[in-house]
Parts: sequence; C-alpha cells; structure tokens
Amino acid sequence: MKKVIIIGSGFSSLASACYMAKAGYSVEVLEKNEQIGGRASMLEVDGFKFDMGPSWYWMPDIFERFFADFNKKVSDFYTLEKLSPAYRVYFGENKFIDIADDPEQIIETFEKIEKGSGNHLRDFMKGAKANYEIAMQDLVYNPGKSVLELISLETAKRLPLFVQNISETVRKNIKDPRLQSILEFPVLFLGAKPGNTPAFYNFMNHADFGMGTWYPKGGFNAVATGMARLAEELGVKFHLNSEVLKIETVGNAVTKIITNVAVFEADLVISGADYAHTETLLKSEEKNYTSQYWQKKTFAPSSFLYYVAFDRKVPQLQHHNLFFDTDFEAHAREIYDEPALPKKPLFYANFSSKTEVGLCPEGKEVGFFLIPVAVDLEDSQEIHDRYFELIMDRIEQNTGENLRNSVLFKKSFGVQDFKERYNSCRGNAYGLANTLLQTSVLRPQINNKKIKNLFYTGQLTVPGPGVPPALISGKVVTDYILKNKHRIF
Repeated sequence: MKKVIIIGSGFSSLASACYMAKAGYSVEVLEKNEQIGGRASMLEVDGFKFDMGPSWYWMPDIFERFFADFNKKVSDFYTLEKLSPAYRVYFGENKFIDIADDPEQIIETFEKIEKGSGNHLRDFMKGAKANYEIAMQDLVYNPGKSVLELISLETAKRLPLFVQNISETVRKNIKDPRLQSILEFPVLFLGAKPGNTPAFYNFMNHADFGMGTWYPKGGFNAVATGMARLAEELGVKFHLNSEVLKIETVGNAVTKIITNVAVFEADLVISGADYAHTETLLKSEEKNYTSQYWQKKTFAPSSFLYYVAFDRKVPQLQHHNLFFDTDFEAHAREIYDEPALPKKPLFYANFSSKTEVGLCPEGKEVGFFLIPVAVDLEDSQEIHDRYFELIMDRIEQNTGENLRNSVLFKKSFGVQDFKERYNSCRGNAYGLANTLLQTSVLRPQINNKKIKNLFYTGQLTVPGPGVPPALISGKVVTDYILKNKHRIF
C-alpha cells in the first residue's frame, strides 16, 4: 500500500484522510497540538466546555454530502438541532432583531421594519438560492486549475454578478441600514468586506435564511471528532503532539516527514496545515510562493477571542448574538484598509449552553466572544483585557445585563496565539479572503509545482474560508490526486 502522510487534523485534513483511506491508501495524520480538530479544538476547564474556533453550523447539505460519500449519515456521528431564533442582532439599547428559522417569517420581519422590503427580500433570496445551487454543483468542487472551470451556461448568465459587489445589490432595494447590515453579514464568513465581495456570493444568504442555523451537540469539536472516528474506521492512524519540523525531499519528491518525535516515510503528502507555514518546511527553491507573495494577499481577519465562564444564566441573550451597534464601515476600514486596533468594534457573543446545558455545571453559562481584527496587529494580554471590558460595557448598554461581576474565569486568544498554536500566516483566523482576485485559479494552487507528491488543502487554497469549504477542499485535493496518480507515483 502507498503511504500517505497528512499534516494537520483540521476539517480539510480529516476529509482528505477519509477519502484517501477509502481509496485504499495507508494514511497517517500528524497533528501538532494535543487534540484533533485544528481550530475546532475544545477547551475544558472545571466542567465548562468551550469551542475554541468555529461556532456557526451553516450549509448542512455539505456535511451530509461528505458522510454520504462513505455510506454514512451525519446522525451516525453527532446530533444536530436547528436554532430558533437562528440569531439576534443588536443595534442599540434594547433594539434588536431576531432572525427566525423560517424564510417567510424573516420576510415578515423585514416588511414590518421597511414597507416593501419583504417582496424585495423574496426576490433577492430566490436569486441567492439559484446561485447557491450553481456554486455547489458547478464551481466549488473544482481544483482551481483552469479558468474554464468557471464557465458554464449558468455562470455566463450571471457574469454581471461577478463584477458587481454584495453591497451594491443589497442596497439597491433595501434602504434600512439595519436590514442592509443583516443581509451583508453572511459574506463576512468569506473574509472580505461586502463592498469587495462579488455579488454572486450572495449564495451565503441562502445558507443563512434559506437553510438555517444549526447546532451540533457537543459543539464543532464533535463534528471534528466524528470525522476522526470515521477516519479511524477506514484505517487512518493519528499522531498527536507531532509537530512537523521539516519536509525532506530527494529529487522532485518528498521522501520523509521529520517531526519533533519521529520520522515518517511518505509516498505522498497532503498538508492541511497553514499553506505558507508548510512552505517554510521546504528548501527555498521548492516553494510555490515567496514570503512577499503572502504579504501582498488579502487575508480574512484575525480575531480576539474570549472563553468565559459565568456563575449564572444570562436570560437576555440568545445562543448567537451579533452586536452591530456601532459603525460597520469604520470597523471594516480598521480591518482591511487602514489596519489598526478598532475604536468601536462590532462583536459576536455566543452562549451555546443555552442550547446544550451539559456544556457547563447546572445554573451556570458558557460564553464565547469574538472581535474581528486586522492580521499582523500588535497583541498583548493588556490589549485583550481592554477589549474584554469594552464587550462587557456594550452588553450592559444594549441589554441591561451586567455580566462583569458574574465572571468565574476567562481565557483570551489573539493574533499571536493564532500564529503560535496554528502556525497561522500573519495571525489570520479564517484564511484568504474570497475577493474577485482571489477566487478559483487565482488562489494558491493545490499542488506543489516542483515536488510531484506534495499537495495542499484548507482555507488558503480552493475553494476558500469556512468549515464547509474546508470539507470541500479535502475532497477537491483527493479527487485531483486520484485522477492524476499516474503522474505522481
């Protein structure tokens, strides 16, 4: 059996491991950290359990499609619950909009706020659904090797949507700034400003309103461990606390992977670790891209994250809460245009223990908070603490909830932590932004151009950032390998 080494155990790596094992290869996964899942790690402290990374479960069809490829179902590995309401958006003191779990109810909400917007939203969502179907059927499962992958009768009909941006299409008919913010919010998962994201990507609005927001019991770590269970059933072996130090080559092929604990021989290597970091493990002449290349790319944001245990329940907030009570455009400029610590940032608050009480002791609450920030920012505990106080102040201002005195403990995680724990290029949290000039063939390639048996998967290559795209990326790279194995071995 040919031996495949996979670097990292995030979602793209787990998917790759499963597909390669199914194809008959001997597969071993090397994970730098102490647990499976990459960014979807689990932090456990004194009976409190926190997802360390992803927390929004959208696009359930992608997960179903993945498990179906192995004659399995999602329910074989974890349990899903649809959230109702899906999430709450705050715009000021006791001013919030709840997003229902039903498209017609969302249309009614829009109509109550802005007369006529309901019909505009219905038309907008019809187009978003059509774009979603085209994207999932014709585009995202391609390897990004030719511009012809983007060309079909349906995409040709939608050419204007690739030159228009999300903001233009949203604001054309919806005038209330709160409703505009809600419709522009989903593309933030793609890592770019709505004004820089092609209008075609409004398919994320179908993922939001059309398909709903779900919660996997046990959190996102349960999804990762479920995939790992499937991989083990297929014969995959996992090695934790195994940091790759060097990729050793002979001629134009990888022969060995050297870690901090052992040396692994390899016939083929797929790296789901950070792409830019993986290339630092090679000789300079073997890299696809220079360090200058990565400095010029538009990265999705980094984040200040907070994992907080509260000694009481928090009745005024939902499972997912967005605080859009400040200037969205000003914060976006501080992330993308003029990188700086944000003055009045938007932020996200998650209380998953509202849905799953087993995440914490009885009568307590688990809190997870996120402030998106620019990559490469200065970072320190003092800065983290200052922004945590800002979050506590804003929650009290908007909801009346004084949470500061209810904190049992908190742990923060920032730009430097992303670099250290995940070897994340420039401290990014989500990968490369999906701008027009960083789409498909314009993203980093899935194969090393100089080493025939080294491949890349994950959020810095196709199709882009997010958990569902990571699953897709794992399939894309393995499909490409299996199709071209005569050139590899």
